[in-house]
Amino acid sequence: MAKDKENTSEKKDKKEKKSKKEPNKIVKWFKDLRIEFKKVVWPTKQTVINNTAVVLAVVAGSAIIVGALDFGFLHLLSFIYTLGK
Repeated sequence: MAKDKENTSEKKDKKEKKSKKEPNKIVKWFKDLRIEFKKVVWPTKQTVINNTAVVLAVVAGSAIIVGALDFGFLHLLSFIYTLGK
């Protein structure tokens, strides 16, 4: 009879531990998240401005090259088409 009471109390303890572990996992995740954010090296304002300028310049240059190629192929194909007539 005493063993049954011990087993019952052990089962209750295990259930309580399981229910307590769930919030602890979430709390631990947020604590770890905060620690990781402290490790991040955030860029300075000047670095962000320089990187943005580089990206915009590359996009503009690429657009000009693609536009020039499109313009050239359009005229090449229209020239070939007029030779066939």
